[in-house]
Amino acid sequence: MTSTLAQALRAASPRLTPPPTPLRSALIHGGVLALWLALFAQAFLRSDVFAWSTGMAYVLYDTALIGFVAVQTVRLLRVPAPAAATTPTRRTLGVIVAAYNEAAVLEVTLAALAAQKDPPDRIVIADDGSTDNTAAVLERRYGLSAPELGQLSAPGAALPALCLLRLPHGGKARALNEAVSLIDTEIVLTVDGDTLLHPDAIGAMRNAFSAEPELVAATGVLTPVCSHPRVGRILQWFQTYEYIRNFLSRYAWMQVQGLLLISGAFAGFRRDAVLTVGGFDPDCLVEDYELIHRLRRYGVRHGLEWRTRVLGSARAQTDAPSTVPAFLRQRRRWFGGFLQTQYWYRDMVGDPRYGALGTLMLPVKAVDTLQPIYGLSAFFLLLYYLGTGRFGVLLPISGIIGGKILIDLAFHLWSVELYRRWIGDRTSARLGPAILAALAEPFSFQLLRHLGASWGWVVFLTGRRHWGVQRRFVPLRPGPSFGDSGDAG
Repeated sequence: MTSTLAQALRAASPRLTPPPTPLRSALIHGGVLALWLALFAQAFLRSDVFAWSTGMAYVLYDTALIGFVAVQTVRLLRVPAPAAATTPTRRTLGVIVAAYNEAAVLEVTLAALAAQKDPPDRIVIADDGSTDNTAAVLERRYGLSAPELGQLSAPGAALPALCLLRLPHGGKARALNEAVSLIDTEIVLTVDGDTLLHPDAIGAMRNAFSAEPELVAATGVLTPVCSHPRVGRILQWFQTYEYIRNFLSRYAWMQVQGLLLISGAFAGFRRDAVLTVGGFDPDCLVEDYELIHRLRRYGVRHGLEWRTRVLGSARAQTDAPSTVPAFLRQRRRWFGGFLQTQYWYRDMVGDPRYGALGTLMLPVKAVDTLQPIYGLSAFFLLLYYLGTGRFGVLLPISGIIGGKILIDLAFHLWSVELYRRWIGDRTSARLGPAILAALAEPFSFQLLRHLGASWGWVVFLTGRRHWGVQRRFVPLRPGPSFGDSGDAG
């Protein structure tokens, strides 16, 4: 990281200049833990349905979030009115692909960038000390000559916008920071080496930033693709509908100016804003998520109307974990990074200066820190009641669970319909598999998510950091939403 970026990061990051913990934040986070302890204690104090108070709280909380998303996304049922004819300033746009041993998929990713209807002005491959044949692939396919460490190569003849930046291995955040410092475009897109953009994706991003000067960060909509021939198909099935719900949730939070989660696999940033707050934090496990907190915090403290968006018109496919161990490792890193960020930015929790972001979104995230603990303890209590034959407790609990499954099923179907309208693709997801996923998920995939998140607590408490490498069984290839005839789950 350059010295200028390091100084800006120190000035803007509460990790490096930690503020006092406000009483409101301590009460919110402490209240979540105290509530779990009080509810879990009911398992040993009561013999009726309220012995499962932990599970009842988990069900009520999740149902409340579903209701919030349903209300905020209902506007997607309406066809938007044609936008007024304007000619906004066309912003220059560059793409940074941070790559560490991505030779197996890099050609496909670059082919998708080259096929954009609105091609990027610059593409920088930030090679983070790869030990595979990444450099050889770029030289053979695109005519790029490997530059000195820390330097940009000359453009290749096959793709004139493409340059290579060679770096010693230091992690994704450092690779992105070096590239952001050297690239010369107003808008910067971060695209993972295993992410395949829809032909309209770059144009949608450029148009959004060109039309809205206050926009500092935006995320596209991702579809997961799993490569394992057997287990991967099941994980892709579950993750497809999980991603649909999650991106609709981001749309809902965007409506109240509370969007924090921008997917680094395909994200757009206003370059000058990123440089102002110090770039990506190398000490965070989820550098994209943390950066949005810092941008929003800086904007409020300096009276800037900085905004974040999720764009249904900017679509991409990304390689997702294809085995259970890989999935658990991914969720361990995601949740560990979430806990890091929630702790560093605890002073924003409950702060009305940040609007709904401070008074609603971040308190919800405070609850989310223990949501996997609530979920797993509820599940293991069910096993305990079943093993000890406490059917008098299990009978009313089964009614609660049955009602929750029906709510989830209705929301699954609602989500699929809204998602199709939002991204403008009626074939992107199917109702039949959505119904099966809703019925199977509570006692399978949901438990996997909670196990990975609980592992994230270990990462957070031990302070481990690592940019993991995903094992692939076949190279990434275009899926059904890009015109292929295969099944996306």
